[in-house]
Amino acid sequence: MKRRPTPSRPAPRLALAPLAAAVVGGLTALAAQAQSEGLALRPSLRLQENLPAEAQKGASAFVSGQRIEGKTGGVTTIEGEAEVRRHDMVIRADRLTYDENTGEATAQGNVLINRNGDRYSGPSLRLNADTFIGSFEQPQFEILRSGGRGDAARLDFLGEDKASAHQARYSTCPRVPGADWMPDWLVRAKRIDFDNVEQTGAATNGVLEFKGVPILGAPYFTFPLTDERKSGLLPPSINLDSLSGFEYTQPYYLNLAPNYDLTLYPTVMTKRGIDLGGEFRYLRPDYSGRLRGSFMPSDRLRNDDRWGYTFQHNQTLTDAINRLGGGGSTALNLNINRVSDDNYWRDFPRSGATLTQRLLPADAQVSWTQGPWSLVAGAYTWQTLQDIDAPIIPPYDRVPALSLSYQRGDLGWGIPGDTQLLLSGGYTRFESNPLLTGQPNGERALAIAQFSHRWQAPGWFVEPRARLHATQYRYDSALANGQTSASRALPTLSLDSGLVFERDASYFGRAFTQTLEPRAYFTWTPYRDQSLLPNYDSAATDFNFATIYSDNVFTGNDRISDTRALTLGVSSRLLDPRTGAEIVRLGIAQRYLLRDQDVTLPNAAGLPGGDPVTERFSDVLIGARVQWSPRWLFDTNFQYNPTSQESVRTTLSARYMPGPFRTLSAAWRFQRGNSEQLDLGWQWPLSGLFGAAPAAVPGRALGEGQWYSVGRINYSVPDRKIVDLVAGFEYDAGCWIGRIVLERLQRSAASANQRILFQLEFTGFSRIGSNPLQTLRDNVPRYQYLREEITPPSRFERHD
Repeated sequence: MKRRPTPSRPAPRLALAPLAAAVVGGLTALAAQAQSEGLALRPSLRLQENLPAEAQKGASAFVSGQRIEGKTGGVTTIEGEAEVRRHDMVIRADRLTYDENTGEATAQGNVLINRNGDRYSGPSLRLNADTFIGSFEQPQFEILRSGGRGDAARLDFLGEDKASAHQARYSTCPRVPGADWMPDWLVRAKRIDFDNVEQTGAATNGVLEFKGVPILGAPYFTFPLTDERKSGLLPPSINLDSLSGFEYTQPYYLNLAPNYDLTLYPTVMTKRGIDLGGEFRYLRPDYSGRLRGSFMPSDRLRNDDRWGYTFQHNQTLTDAINRLGGGGSTALNLNINRVSDDNYWRDFPRSGATLTQRLLPADAQVSWTQGPWSLVAGAYTWQTLQDIDAPIIPPYDRVPALSLSYQRGDLGWGIPGDTQLLLSGGYTRFESNPLLTGQPNGERALAIAQFSHRWQAPGWFVEPRARLHATQYRYDSALANGQTSASRALPTLSLDSGLVFERDASYFGRAFTQTLEPRAYFTWTPYRDQSLLPNYDSAATDFNFATIYSDNVFTGNDRISDTRALTLGVSSRLLDPRTGAEIVRLGIAQRYLLRDQDVTLPNAAGLPGGDPVTERFSDVLIGARVQWSPRWLFDTNFQYNPTSQESVRTTLSARYMPGPFRTLSAAWRFQRGNSEQLDLGWQWPLSGLFGAAPAAVPGRALGEGQWYSVGRINYSVPDRKIVDLVAGFEYDAGCWIGRIVLERLQRSAASANQRILFQLEFTGFSRIGSNPLQTLRDNVPRYQYLREEITPPSRFERHD
């Protein structure tokens, strides 16, 4: 069986030719070394894993033993602790012989070979040094990089890069000294052929055993010896859920070329039918992309054909444009996602994040930049998947959308400080269903001119800004007042300023640099009646510490708020005086309106709606973030209405992370009149519940024999029910990992999809079962995979 081309750890590679090379290089070098005047040492700052090919040709060999005898053109024999040592290899045996006439080399008694950290041992070896053909009787082997090991009745060398192991066993489980080797899992085969050119192993009549029980067998299967991509079957995926029943996916990987590949994903669903999926990936120096799609004929769930696809393409066109005489940097980006019907997002929950949303984009964009100039031209459309229980108004397609901007930040003009000039313009065509949006389709052209200058010195800053926003509309059909076009021009003036005070402070016996940072922001935009203008892309901004210091309470370009407001805020920080790291941050801010805000957004039907804002004081924003130590993090944001004297929105969150593979996070999110949820996520070793957990082992989590609990729960307080749930256990046995996870994800207000995921991962070999790793990564905050890739071990770690 094969693995996807991004395995967690590299697989083993068997060394074949070194056996003869050591015998020839060691034994025939005796005379040359005897006549040598000495060895010259070359200084080096680091040990070199492998010598260059040229250096290997003249590399020296050292031979030792209790007795050495022989003659030129005949047989040379080394007996008693016989050893041949080269730069990359050591051969030891009770007795070594080499026949110069035939090229035959033999080693007998406690034969041990260590080449670049890979060890091979057995009672006897026979090898032809010229053809690299021979056999190793009853060998055992250990592979450094993968941690794999095995044994065989006989290992036949079939040339420099090929070998066959007969009656072979292979596993990554450790071998216990002095006992018959019976690992937790192993591959047992009549024959395993190793090919170092193709970097694959092929098992004939092979069986994968776990705890002595055969769980997977085939007359013939292959597996990779390295992390190189290879065509063939990938481990199957098995799922069981309430929507599709029993699912079996058997991927097949095709390595079409070094820079593109294809993976097929046929899936059998017992309740629905067969889903035919595939993914094609390609990579070139100037472009890359991915196409993934699936087709299910006659889905029994909906009695119809179902399909979906996603396509992403990113390309740099700079060289092509330059060859035509142009300049600058040019790029092309495509992102296309489409499905067959409105229920696809809930019926295929494992189709990937791009196809499980209700708004699916299809974008094509070309961008160009050169110096202060930038140009973007694109087409942006949407597919809206409607739910009868929760319908949504589809967003507008923008076909085409053009924008041109010029930005300079080095105007100078003899004024101290930072001067910025921004000129931008654009044209967009908006299209949707007028019956759903309640307003006509149309075109919009806009032009923006903005100038700002920032004076700054230690302890203070002042930044005035002036902007003129001009917009022109043309509609496909007349508005209620009979107009088919409209225009609007609005100036905006703002002044941002702040002070920064610092002092040395000490709290709870710890030294800090404490800051006090008051800030004042004033903005002025006159009133223009915009109630009859269409709203193509404007919405209310989220009220937070970033938007409270802004000049427009709406996003987009169709609504510009008539704002005459002063925002006052102050923040204080505690900084580590040695590193500058922020330990504590506290902040509070509030906006004061000097007059009513009369510009509002239209209602759901596209008609003028909304009440003007007459409250002079906005809600108060209070925020705090505390990370007293790397283990603990507290974060809170509080939005308080002083008029009603109650909170509008509150978020409280905390995270405890005392070490690797130990994290606990909790959050409470409250929005008055909308939602109140509790969120709990964790990854924790069970041994750490009642005492100190073991120290982390590089690439091996907390070591073997560890149980981990992992999960995330999202609970709705008003509904008194769990909204989403992912919870399970992982067991790390060292050479294998077991996972079982229960997943329950809400599909709609009335239904949820449930499934149980069970997987066995045989470290350095393969995985079988349903894969919960992506679910854990997507849902559990700061989840850590138990086999994070580390720097490959060095051969000097296993020196003989």
